[in-house]
Amino acid sequence: QVQLVESGGGLVQPGGSLRLSCAASGSTFSIYSMGWYRQAPGKQRELVATIIVGGRTNYADSVKGRFTISRDNAKNMVYLQMNSLKLEDTAVYYCRAEPPLRWGQGTQVTVSS
Repeated sequence: QVQLVESGGGLVQPGGSLRLSCAASGSTFSIYSMGWYRQAPGKQRELVATIIVGGRTNYADSVKGRFTISRDNAKNMVYLQMNSLKLEDTAVYYCRAEPPLRWGQGTQVTVSS
């Protein structure tokens, strides 16, 4: 079993920065892809960014140039550096890993003045 625990969410003003962390534990040797998704109130969960073992990344158009995903395979960690945050980035951010598919419990990010 793989367990994922996110941290680093909080309240930030527009234009500010936050760094999210996700720690994976358990049977992590099988994990190929890790990523971040988010869900805003009344909206569907959407992809933010993913990174695979080899380091290739994929970003949603809405965060390109502002967010950076990175991965420390030795520590079984994945990070999301979020810069130039906007009001519309407010959401619960979830860490995801696969295979097998696992989700973290989510961490709230609120961008507000």
